[in-house]
Amino acid sequence: MARPAFAVNEAVRERVRHLAGLGVRQDDIARIIGCAPKTLRKRLRDELDRWVAEANATIAGYLFAAAKAGNIAAIIFWLKTRARWRERTAADEATSAADGESNSEILLL
Repeated sequence: MARPAFAVNEAVRERVRHLAGLGVRQDDIARIIGCAPKTLRKRLRDELDRWVAEANATIAGYLFAAAKAGNIAAIIFWLKTRARWRERTAADEATSAADGESNSEILLL
């Protein structure tokens, strides 16, 4: 006897949106709602993709606001991840000079 088809309704869609927005892994979401991971990805792809993107955008907004307000940790994190700043040690500086590289990068101490 075949397994009954997985029914997708608005309550299931809302639950997937919520869990995806929280960053729950797809395999765990499938286990929670009672379907196979492949079925989850096939039938609820939009909910998975869209809500993860919206959650990331929301958190990025909070990070940006914290950095603008003067939160030093937020500023450093933003510069390292978004502006590609990085910290260099004196040993890194000596290696760069020995390799003949230009010192055009910003040095954070």
